[in-house]
Amino acid sequence: MGYTKILTASEAVQAIKNNNTVVVGGAGGGLAEPTELLLALEERFLNTASPRDLTFVHITGVGDRKEGGMCHVAYEGLVKRDIGGHWDYVPKMAKLASQNKIEAYNLPQGVLSQLFREIAANRPGLFTHVGLKTFVDPRVEGGKLNSKTKKDLVRVIDIAGQEKLFYEAFPVDIAFLRGTTADEDGNVSMEEEAAFLENLAIAQAVHNCGGKVFVQVKRLAARRTLHPKNVRIPGILVDGIIVCPEQPQTVASHYNPAYSGEIKIPLQKIRPLPFDERKVIAMRAALEIPDKGVINLGVGISGSVGVAATEMGLDNEFVFAVEQGVIGGVPAGGIEFGASINPLAIIDTSAQFDFFDGGGIDLACLGMAQVDEFGNVNVSKIGDRIIGCGGFINIAQNAKKIIYCGTFTAGGLNVEIEQRKLNIVSEGKHKKFVNQVDQITFSGEYARETGQKVIFITERAVFEIREEGMVLTEIAPGVIIEKDILPHMEFVPHISAELKEMDPMLFTPSVEKRKINNV
Repeated sequence: MGYTKILTASEAVQAIKNNNTVVVGGAGGGLAEPTELLLALEERFLNTASPRDLTFVHITGVGDRKEGGMCHVAYEGLVKRDIGGHWDYVPKMAKLASQNKIEAYNLPQGVLSQLFREIAANRPGLFTHVGLKTFVDPRVEGGKLNSKTKKDLVRVIDIAGQEKLFYEAFPVDIAFLRGTTADEDGNVSMEEEAAFLENLAIAQAVHNCGGKVFVQVKRLAARRTLHPKNVRIPGILVDGIIVCPEQPQTVASHYNPAYSGEIKIPLQKIRPLPFDERKVIAMRAALEIPDKGVINLGVGISGSVGVAATEMGLDNEFVFAVEQGVIGGVPAGGIEFGASINPLAIIDTSAQFDFFDGGGIDLACLGMAQVDEFGNVNVSKIGDRIIGCGGFINIAQNAKKIIYCGTFTAGGLNVEIEQRKLNIVSEGKHKKFVNQVDQITFSGEYARETGQKVIFITERAVFEIREEGMVLTEIAPGVIIEKDILPHMEFVPHISAELKEMDPMLFTPSVEKRKINNV
């Protein structure tokens, strides 16, 4: 039998018709990204001006924050609508949305991940509490990113006296996915991938909608030679295999076996964090990690908490869980966010979000771009810049305890750390603690209603959400409230009667757990 399902990427994209809905698998930084298919679609459009008016769906931001990934298909005429869980990795698509040239939606990553199971099963959509009182709530913005976007994809409904959001299912026509190995029948394994993502659910949904599923892989195996337990996408769902021998694991690593679980590497090989204000924040956050807890880390400073905990020698028995479906190990930071070094388990993303949404996270450490006096947090849209929420809403809304990590101000902040004290040399241009956030990615009101513990950690101060509002609970040694804190906030916080100093040992280049007061 010949390789009946083997196609070139150029042949595969010929199946796309005007007004089709194309689902692009993968995650930011190149994780399981079907790059060859995206490049082929770009080439077809530039050469023939077709297809036109496509709807793209991407559960995370598929790209490298530059020109890669879905930036290859970000063209007027080619794109009519984009429904994305995250946008910061695809700046060209985000620019089309901010310029009001396409219809654009930002929905929670976990919602989109789970929604494909609903589409696959021909159910009407997803019913969930995720997104209530955030910008996704139709009473706020409904997840719409510009004035061109009119159709409501989210509704508020009542189920047994409880308010829920309903995310409507929609038909999907084409899937672009990626694996590692395919056999001649189209069965696909993902042994070199850092995450499985929601490839199975997407393939089932597109197949059951009568569409076409195309999978890019690194290599081809003989018919029926893959172990059945290794098959992540069954061949009955696959219409075309595109072989790309040079596909990298991520945009930064051609292949790191410690990401895929092939080997475990000594953690001593992890590059230590530079000693600066960001490390101070990460170390202070690490002290909140509960023993035997399940911990989720975000990007930026919050993504460094795992490395800080390792450096500090914290011996709490805790496990990190990343929304892409990775459990255990040390989450990778930067552009490779979504992978983990030495993972214990890798599961489907939709299953990971089931666990998250049900309260499985004991502590989440996330970033913050803006915070207001009500405890609302914005990370998804700053002015005209569209970033997107990613898994933030699922995680922040459902973790038992959440820590927001970030510098007190942004844009040129310069500090000195010496003699176990913090000195503000020059202040950042942009205040993060503002009267009103540009967009509500996290609702302080919802947190108070659910009794969630919320802490904000900066290099100079620690705050908590309490019944009375935002409360200042700790300040760094050397910091003066009237000089270094209050003038750089747009609102006046409550000051705790038990206000204390952050441990001075956090402000030393070498820190060991036994020297630090547990909090």
